[in-house]
Amino acid sequence: QVQLVESGGGLVQAGGSLRLSCAASGSIFSINAMGWYRQAPGKQREWVASIISGGSTNYADSVKGRFTISRDNAKNTAYLQMNSLKPEDTAVYYCNARVVVFSAPLRASDYWGEGTRVTVSS
Repeated sequence: QVQLVESGGGLVQAGGSLRLSCAASGSIFSINAMGWYRQAPGKQREWVASIISGGSTNYADSVKGRFTISRDNAKNTAYLQMNSLKPEDTAVYYCNARVVVFSAPLRASDYWGEGTRVTVSS
C-alpha cells in the first residue's frame, strides 16, 4: 500500500556531506511522522532523527548539530542533510514513516524503506 524509497547514499570522505531523500508513495491519507534509522555492520539498528507533521524534530545525541532532518509535506518526502561526516556514521540508512492509509476506518501503520548505504572514509 505504501512504498518508501531512499536515495542519496554513497562514499564520502570524513568531514564531507551527503543529503539523503526518502519519498513515500501509495495509498497515503497523511503522514504523521518520518524518521531515519541506521544500522552499522555488526550493530543493531539505531534511531537517528525524526520529524512530525507539525515540523518538530528530534535527533540522537551522536548526530545533533551535524545532521538536519526536514520534510516536504506536499511531496511526501523527507530529507536528511548530513554534514561533518565521521567514519562512525558509516551504515545503511533506513527511512521510516508512520502513515495513515486510505481505509475504513483510517489507520496508521509503520513502513520502512530498503535502505541506502553511506560509507565515510577516514
